[in-house]
Amino acid sequence: MDNTKRQHGRPGWRFVLLALLVAVAISGLVRSLWLDIYYIPSASMEPLFETGDRILVSRTDFRTQPISRGDVVVFDGRGTFAPLNSGQGPLLDAASSLGHWLGLTGSDTTYVKRVIGLPGDHVVCCESDGRLTVNGQSLEEPYVYDGDVPSKQKFSVIVPSGRLWLLGDHRSMSADSRSLLGAPGGGMVPVDRVMGRPVQIIWPLDRFGSVERPSKAETTTKDGQ
Repeated sequence: MDNTKRQHGRPGWRFVLLALLVAVAISGLVRSLWLDIYYIPSASMEPLFETGDRILVSRTDFRTQPISRGDVVVFDGRGTFAPLNSGQGPLLDAASSLGHWLGLTGSDTTYVKRVIGLPGDHVVCCESDGRLTVNGQSLEEPYVYDGDVPSKQKFSVIVPSGRLWLLGDHRSMSADSRSLLGAPGGGMVPVDRVMGRPVQIIWPLDRFGSVERPSKAETTTKDGQ
């Protein structure tokens, strides 16, 4: 009699399954609307992100503060970057495998890069001192990987309306907008393909810390524009 009562008091497998489904649904809602976890599989954004980092990405930051030059963005590269066979996409979507969902493996269509050219900007490589110029003014880039030059590849591009010109911080290791010069779209990523902004490194624990938006000094050209 007592054993029977104890068995009835235990949650059945249906309850456990329902609880699991609810948890997955809530997690999916949070990740689709507010926050997501991304995996960094390459060195293209060093020193900011290292291979193997897991980052938390806010989907809402750019709703209140528009994308600025110098911002780091996570974006859907389908139709623009996705042809690049560089393994530099950081992660997952709802249709991905379990590894993607947990932020353990990378994706072939999601990328993380830094905004160098905004709509209407004229971005050129390079001045005699090796710096990029934006609208004729030298661009300050303290985030570029130590020992790298801003770009060994010369280019002159005008960013169309509604598009972004994006580069990795570790320029010698990054496949980015430069790699698609001459291709359809020219490496210009639609603004509406931006999925969010990295706000926190959550793994490994010894690298745990917030990812701040660049200061004004890190996003301006030499004359302060």
